[in-house]
Amino acid sequence: MATNKQWIYARKPNAQVGPGNFDLREAAMPQPKDGEVLVRTTLLSLDPASRAWMQGQTYRSQLNPGDVMAGWGLGEVVESKAPGFVPGDLVSADYGWQQYAALPGRALTKHDKAHKPEHILGVLGITGLTAYFGLLDVGRPRPGETVLVSGAAGAVGSIAGQIAKLMGCRVVGTTRADKCQWLVDELGFDAAVDYTAGNLVGAIKAACPRGVDVYFDNTGGEVLGAALNRMNVWGRVACCGAVANYDTATPSGGPAGVPGFLVTKRIRMEGFVVMDFYARRREAETALATWVEQGKIKAPVDVVEGFDKMPEALAGMFAGKNRGKLMVRV
Repeated sequence: MATNKQWIYARKPNAQVGPGNFDLREAAMPQPKDGEVLVRTTLLSLDPASRAWMQGQTYRSQLNPGDVMAGWGLGEVVESKAPGFVPGDLVSADYGWQQYAALPGRALTKHDKAHKPEHILGVLGITGLTAYFGLLDVGRPRPGETVLVSGAAGAVGSIAGQIAKLMGCRVVGTTRADKCQWLVDELGFDAAVDYTAGNLVGAIKAACPRGVDVYFDNTGGEVLGAALNRMNVWGRVACCGAVANYDTATPSGGPAGVPGFLVTKRIRMEGFVVMDFYARRREAETALATWVEQGKIKAPVDVVEGFDKMPEALAGMFAGKNRGKLMVRV
């Protein structure tokens, strides 16, 4: 009888997450009930939020030891007991780290097979939508402004920065030293800052001589403090994530005196979750697909081969090994 391999979130991390926090288990093959669809997972997304889900309730319930590790994925319908789905359909959902999942049809999103699967899970999926709505609806950049993006070599940051360039902005990204030139040469950023080099405020000042009008924040922590220091009057901060505080035993408290910055410079600082914009997802998918097809946006992906590599790949992401969207081919 066929079985279903699953990665179980087994032990809570004390600091950095790693393979020791997960166990590989073989479970019975799920059987779809009426209204459900059986899906074979083909690609699984790895995202910084995975670590936050272990720490407490966010926009989703907290993960607890013993749960199948959560994660968004792309898959192929094997069997359908739900209207609107047939075997062979390409669908995405929160499958978790497992080879097969049986989910209600309403939980699935069907996709056009004309697009590359890696793009569906990346630039045309949650990653791209997060960059699109976070930058355009929350950051609201205007031509000629300076946009600073932290975590700029990651999945969301790499797309957000390129969209800002399309909007006519000067774009600066923060990343590790080995990725700075890549941001400029490959993705078209105007400048890049190595956030590990020290004197971050000075480095951002040099890269953003006219100050920062929009800050797309993927990291929180020290970079957020340095960015706020360089914000212009009427600046906007789009708070997308706080990866600096996810995979550590000693989270940063963030910059001191934030309310003062907000008041004196009239800065708008707004958090967002991409699901809030799902009613407009087709708008974003269409725009992003057009930009990719026209060569106006590059969609870098880092694909790890093999379901057995899931924990290792997650740890590698927090170590900064990936460029662009990280995913595992199951």
